[in-house]
Amino acid sequence: MTHTGNMHDETAPGAAEGAAGAQESSGASLRIGEAHSARMYDYLLGGKDNYPADQSAAEKAVSAFPTLRTAARENRKFLGRAVRYLVEEAGIRQFLDIGSGLPTAHNVHQVAQAHDPSARVVYVDNDPIVLAHGRALLSTDERTTVIQTDIRDPRGIIEHPETQALLDFTQPVAVLAVAILHFLSDEENPGGVVEQLRGALAPGSMLVLSHATAEISPSTALGVQTAYRAQGVPLTLRDRSALTDLFDGFELVDPGIQVVSDWRSTVPEAERPSHAEVSWYGGIGRLA
Repeated sequence: MTHTGNMHDETAPGAAEGAAGAQESSGASLRIGEAHSARMYDYLLGGKDNYPADQSAAEKAVSAFPTLRTAARENRKFLGRAVRYLVEEAGIRQFLDIGSGLPTAHNVHQVAQAHDPSARVVYVDNDPIVLAHGRALLSTDERTTVIQTDIRDPRGIIEHPETQALLDFTQPVAVLAVAILHFLSDEENPGGVVEQLRGALAPGSMLVLSHATAEISPSTALGVQTAYRAQGVPLTLRDRSALTDLFDGFELVDPGIQVVSDWRSTVPEAERPSHAEVSWYGGIGRLA
């Protein structure tokens, strides 16, 4: 359950191997025999940049939570609405997208630059395949880059030379941690991770979070958690209160924390999936 997708829906399965070839030859382990949350999410969104291990793990999760694909799509739509809000209403022009995963249609840079071509985006992921794909697809865009770093190392993300070259942290930056913190256990202290990121931000910066929950439909959601963990993919579901705590130090933007399918949605309520079908919270906070 991560927001990552597939930058090119038309990409053939072999392209993932080709794009990653340089990484493989350099000795980086692609671990394609193990399920990875980014590629599982890519599969759930209908992408092609995934492998049998990812497909098998995702299908086991779908068996536990039959509307998981719906949830993934709604989370992706939330991301798009959030970015549009940030550029059109909050005036943000700098984005740090952590856990960005495999690029798909309507990526952060595409949504932001459609409004203002000067918008700059740093994508962050820990999967070398994501790095290979991202670098190939973004090579002609000097305002966008992708770095291979882990959310567990927030200082490494902020201080990365490419991050520092592209983003000005004396000005507002939007940090996107969409569908990524639920892959951190309580022992890994997601609140501490957010606190370190917050410490690097200027006033007026924004934080976008979404997080899977078992609060709405406990039996099915916990089934997904069990399925993910059984495939070696850590997943820790949290309730609305825990997500609110992660926004500590930020002022929540109206309408606060909502199920992602509801957050500033323009779709009539009767046409949206039920909360139980989504089981995913999202919100935006502003640093005063």
